[in-house]
Amino acid sequence: MPNETSSLPTPILITGAGGFVGRNLVATLHAMGCRDLLLFEKDDTAETLADYCRRAAFVVHLAGINRPKDPSEFYSGNAGLTDTMLHLLAESGNKAPVLVTSSIQAALDNDYGKSKKQAEDAIFAHGKTTGAPVYVFRMEGVFGKWCRPNYNSVVATFCHNIARGLPIEVRDPAYELPLVYIDDVIRCILDAMLSGEVECDAEGYCRIHPVHRVTLGHLAELINGFAEARRGSLAVPYLADGSFEKKLYSTYLSYLPTDQFAYDLNMHCDDRGSFTEVLRTPERGQVSVNISRPGIVKGNHWHHTKNEKFLVVQGEGVIRFRRIDCDEVIEYHVSGKKLQVVDIPCGYTHNIENVGSEDMVTLMWANECFDPDHPDTFYLPV
Repeated sequence: MPNETSSLPTPILITGAGGFVGRNLVATLHAMGCRDLLLFEKDDTAETLADYCRRAAFVVHLAGINRPKDPSEFYSGNAGLTDTMLHLLAESGNKAPVLVTSSIQAALDNDYGKSKKQAEDAIFAHGKTTGAPVYVFRMEGVFGKWCRPNYNSVVATFCHNIARGLPIEVRDPAYELPLVYIDDVIRCILDAMLSGEVECDAEGYCRIHPVHRVTLGHLAELINGFAEARRGSLAVPYLADGSFEKKLYSTYLSYLPTDQFAYDLNMHCDDRGSFTEVLRTPERGQVSVNISRPGIVKGNHWHHTKNEKFLVVQGEGVIRFRRIDCDEVIEYHVSGKKLQVVDIPCGYTHNIENVGSEDMVTLMWANECFDPDHPDTFYLPV
């Protein structure tokens, strides 16, 4: 995200600022240092909208109706409000760019889709009549933090329910959903604001990118896996930059009940101290915390392929190495007063001794998760 506001056209009128996309957009603009915002909500007056339309340097039209009691409200809330806003802009001679978030359902023959299509047509007509730049974003299903569960987002509903141990309904596991992430939505909106460069199709519709396609069954499987990891497996999902799993995991965590942010770990304790696994990853191994009491030596083993990194964060210690085919012993003195990572190469038997007067705490990383059936760990005193 951009971190400065000098290129933003201000003031920025945002309708529906309290909705899902609006809250994320406002939060991002505030984080960028932009405070010159004209936030219009459904309870504001027509006079307020007229004033904002006169003053705005850029318009982001997010307000709309999703689930009205009467289908006629689709047209008044989607097409009607759009017509009113565009009329006020034209009446005041304001040629500010107008960006509207529509839906891929605008191509469908239902009241919601038809009302969205009417709003789209009005925006395009406004651009032709006034010469104002217009951006019509046809969006797939949007997911991310702050989306309302049990409303119109299956991702929000699944995350909310699974985080609370509530049931979910998967009617057709093979049904494929096209989804876009809220941060990608905000990035594309900011691109339009800052440079006017957006990705559009041959018909002139702007699209959020990338689009993630996932089946309903796989979506449920992933979110259930996130919940299970906090219950015991300690697994962190595949978190490659831009991956769907990374975005979904961030979304899931935002739906945790406020009294369930913390979860217990299984501490393996004995008279020497303790050893506790913290997390496991599918491609980057595992992280653990080792606590050794004064005078305790742990280790005295070697590995073929497994390699580790030790970081003492409290106390004083010494890590000793000996290549298994020679007698030379190598020592590294470590301390929580000077943070230093020590690599544990393959083929060296090694141990770690607490030589201080307090418990020694060591953060340990291994390149592979421990597998009791294939431990790759062989006892041999240093």
